[in-house]
Amino acid sequence: MTLTRHQIRERAFQMLFALNANADADQEALYQRVLTDDPDQIVPVPDYLQTLVTGVLDHQQELDAQIDQYLSAGWQLQRIAKTDLVILRMAFFEIDHVAAVPNRVAVNEALELAKNFSDDRSRRFINGVLAHTLDDDANDAQA
Repeated sequence: MTLTRHQIRERAFQMLFALNANADADQEALYQRVLTDDPDQIVPVPDYLQTLVTGVLDHQQELDAQIDQYLSAGWQLQRIAKTDLVILRMAFFEIDHVAAVPNRVAVNEALELAKNFSDDRSRRFINGVLAHTLDDDANDAQA
């Protein structure tokens, strides 16, 4: 079974959302659950899936601090819907730590995840937060 990068991101979202709810969950069992419907089958975990899940978990405090700086006054990470927070963490991770993924692709993929796993208001919120980081990146590149 070969997965596209988009499908891998969907599974990474599912993994990270589940781990956000239960940090002590068996990661190997979760990988298998998101990769196959057959409980008797063990499938290889794609490298990029492991990169996303491990990277987001390892850099979570840093990612949360980055997200926090783009929130409007009065907003806190605790107020963000968990689905939106997981999507933002993944996008910020790809923007900052995966050179092979262009920033615009990371943003577009985050918006697709929001379309599939959240609602239109969340999609607009995620777009707004990520647009600010791309604006800052563009300004840094011009400096």
